[in-house]
Amino acid sequence: MALLKVDDLKIHFPIRGGILNRKIDDVRAVDGVSFEVKQGETYGLVGESGSGKTTTGKAIMGLNNITSGDIYFEGTHLNAKKGKKVDVRRDVQMIFQDPYSSLNPRKRVLDIIAEPFRNYEKMTKKEEMFKVQELLEKVGLSSDSVYKYPHEFSGGQRQRIGVARAIALKPKLIIADEPVSALDVSVQAQVLNFLQDIQKDLNLTILFIAHDLGVIKHMCNRIGIMYRGRFVEEGLRDDIFNDPQHIYTKRLVAAIPDVDPRRREEHQSFRAQVKEEYEQSFNDYFDENGLAHSLKPVTDTHKVALPERG
Repeated sequence: MALLKVDDLKIHFPIRGGILNRKIDDVRAVDGVSFEVKQGETYGLVGESGSGKTTTGKAIMGLNNITSGDIYFEGTHLNAKKGKKVDVRRDVQMIFQDPYSSLNPRKRVLDIIAEPFRNYEKMTKKEEMFKVQELLEKVGLSSDSVYKYPHEFSGGQRQRIGVARAIALKPKLIIADEPVSALDVSVQAQVLNFLQDIQKDLNLTILFIAHDLGVIKHMCNRIGIMYRGRFVEEGLRDDIFNDPQHIYTKRLVAAIPDVDPRRREEHQSFRAQVKEEYEQSFNDYFDENGLAHSLKPVTDTHKVALPERG
C-alpha cells in the first residue's frame, strides 16, 4: 500500500468580475492529478511556475481547499466531507522554499524548533532543551545555536533549522517545496546531500517539489512532470532522463547542462532536435484547449500523456 495516494485531484480558483463581483470563470490550478508515493522513496513533482505542483503539495498539507478528488495517507481519507477531519500534521511535515521568510525572525532557534513539541508533546523545559540541541547536532549545527536568532545564520544554515523543525516529531512524510531554489548554487549540493543523509537515517519518505530537473535527478526515485495543472509524464528516474516521450519533458531534459566534454556534441545535437520538434509539433501533444491528454502506459513503470492515434 502506498504511503500517500492522490486520486483525480482538482483545485480550481474562481475568477470574479463585474459590478456584482460574480464568478465568471475558473483558474484550473490542478486539473485531475493522480499519483502515489511509496514508503521510503523520494517522489519528484516537477514543472515550471504555474504548473500546479506547489498547489498540490499545499493541498496534501491541508493548506488549500480541494475542488474535487481524494487524498489518502496510510489508507486514511484526508479530505472526506463527512466525519471528523483527520489531523496528519504530526506525520506529514513541510520544508518551505524560502528559509528567510519561513522562520519567525522574532523567535530564538530554541522556540522555533520546539514549537512542534509544545503543540504535540508534554515536556519539561530541560527535556525540550535537550531535544532541540539533539536536533541541531543532527542537522549539522552547534547545540549553542539555541540562543541565536535566524538573522545570525546563512541561507543554508537557516534551511537546516527548517529541516530540524520539520523532523522534530519524527514524521513519516516530508513535503519539500523547492527547498534549495532560494540558495546559492554552491550551497544547494550541500543541502541536498544533507537531506539524503537525513532521509536514510530516519527512513523518511519525501515528496520533492521543484522546477529544476537537475536537482530532481539527484534526489528522486520516481518523477511526475506537470504542465498547466496536469501530468504530461510519469516514470522512474531512468524513464524520464533516458527515454523522455512528451515534448515538454524533452525540453526540460534538454535544458539540463551537461558538463562532460565527451557528451557535449551528443547533448547539443539532442537540444537541436528537441528545439525543432518543440517549435513544429508542440500543439500535437495537447488537446484543442492546450491541455495535456490522459496518461497512458508506455511500460510498466512509464506513463505519458499522448493523444490517441487514429
